[in-house]
Amino acid sequence: MTFAPEPRRRLRQLVIGVVILGVVMGAVGGAAIATDTLGMGGHWQGLLNRIDRFITGPVPDRPTLATVLVTPPPSSTPSPTTKATASRRPGASATAVPTPSPPPHRVSVDVNVVQNPNAVFKTEIHKDWCAAAGVQIVLAQFGLADTSDATQGKIADRVRTWESYADSHNGAWGPAAMALALKAYGAPGYQIRAFDSRMDALRDAAKAIETTGSPAILLAWYGAHTWVMSGFRADADPAVFDDAKILGTYILDPWYPRISTLWGPSDPPGTFQDWSEMVRNFLPWKRPEGRYPDRDGLFITVVPTLPAPNG
Repeated sequence: MTFAPEPRRRLRQLVIGVVILGVVMGAVGGAAIATDTLGMGGHWQGLLNRIDRFITGPVPDRPTLATVLVTPPPSSTPSPTTKATASRRPGASATAVPTPSPPPHRVSVDVNVVQNPNAVFKTEIHKDWCAAAGVQIVLAQFGLADTSDATQGKIADRVRTWESYADSHNGAWGPAAMALALKAYGAPGYQIRAFDSRMDALRDAAKAIETTGSPAILLAWYGAHTWVMSGFRADADPAVFDDAKILGTYILDPWYPRISTLWGPSDPPGTFQDWSEMVRNFLPWKRPEGRYPDRDGLFITVVPTLPAPNG
């Protein structure tokens, strides 16, 4: 038995695929796809994604950004600082005598770096474009992108530039691809981090948001979905107190206004998600396509480490 050379076989399969596409389009009708009647728009996009993967070949196994495992230090209350004062005893030389300064006050904080969430929000055009939409939302906050369908399509189309098997066994978007996309569009410095606990992950993201003025990205739904975290509420300032308790977060969810059969209806952009909602949605990484040794069972975030590009 003889076999056709690989390029010829792939070309033959591609031609067959194009013919099948034409038959499918004729059967379901362009209008049904455009209006997503009976979910046909989503099925059509899934078919296009499979053909795209066929054309581009296997997911490249190449180096990408590392996932940094963060082990927070033991919680501690800030110690009082001291300042030097001179001795005033008669005849004595001036010596420095430490005088304690009052410790910082532990007061609740409410931080949100996105003042107008509707102005920067963009829903995911297709049901599996949450990462591209999340990147677009962050870029829009920085004034580096608009919220049009065309811009999201351009971001999504460039994923082959950043994809890596280590980042996403399925190909396309993973947290590293999102960080690389942000850098490519003018927002460098985003880092992928992993934590043993939800509180540590959110406390770290809150501190990063407060100190840089930039949104963070959370990998929700066991790592299957992208949430943009623009702020938080806490019982103390996480930039000062290592044991600050995060009470909830401000979230822009690209899934909105859809309703998930598994997760329920999504909330409008900028909705405050209390702790119970974070427990329900922000879950440790667990992907069905295979193991990720540096992420499995951990809470994954993509956080800013540099000041916001727009100042």
